[in-house]
Amino acid sequence: MKMLIFCPRWGSESLEPAEFVDRVTSAGYDGIELAVFDADPVVDDLIARARASDLLIITQHCDTFDRDLSAHLRKFEQRLRMAAAHRPLMINSHTGRDLFTLRENRAVFELAAKVSEETDVPIVHETHRGRCFHSAWRTVELLRSLPAVRIALDMSHWCAVSESLLEDQEDFIDAALPHVDHLHARVGWPQGPQVSDPRAPEWGAAVAAHLRVWDRVVESARARGLRRMSITVEFGPAPYLPALPFTRQPVADQWEINVHMMNMLRSRYSTAAF
Repeated sequence: MKMLIFCPRWGSESLEPAEFVDRVTSAGYDGIELAVFDADPVVDDLIARARASDLLIITQHCDTFDRDLSAHLRKFEQRLRMAAAHRPLMINSHTGRDLFTLRENRAVFELAAKVSEETDVPIVHETHRGRCFHSAWRTVELLRSLPAVRIALDMSHWCAVSESLLEDQEDFIDAALPHVDHLHARVGWPQGPQVSDPRAPEWGAAVAAHLRVWDRVVESARARGLRRMSITVEFGPAPYLPALPFTRQPVADQWEINVHMMNMLRSRYSTAAF
């Protein structure tokens, strides 16, 4: 199974496309993951440059928040089709809302399946606060009625929502594993979705808890015979990354953290090491 590791555009929006692509390729990533909103020539330029540098593309949908279901579905379909038009490896979608009923969230998933079939672009649905997959228990509840749905697992959100490191939720994790096709490798903790710096010793228990789950994700993917497993190292900028009061100076370097995570995971999941 080939391991593909992606760099987030999130946090590097101030970089011109050429500079961002140069940094990504120099660091050794396999591709980029970026959000697509309205038509944007900067995004078009960035994707063209990335492809010219043999980088893979994952597009992301993350900005449908309408509470009215009809309005939500209209915007959701528009955003998914816009993301699919770039012909990415997949679309990672922040799908539904935590306050939608099961019936309403099912309607959102059914629309996503329709768009995926018509565009021939796979869509994975991220486990994210505020969305339909906001917690491990709700994710499993939905998956039982929607067994074909594929997941982008971001465990950090489940930690924040449950105020735990999921120590007593092994059954939910086991039920979700067969659905995971993409992984967001950010480390959360019981009080938030991102530790300040995973290299710091005080976060050792949180890092270890995430690695145990990520190991199981990779094992499950290999057991299912997947040809590739994709991971986006997604430590974000402030306010995800804590900043000092008054000066707003970040307490660590986002780019350095993500490169550290990429190198650590590539080494951990190499054929020889895992």
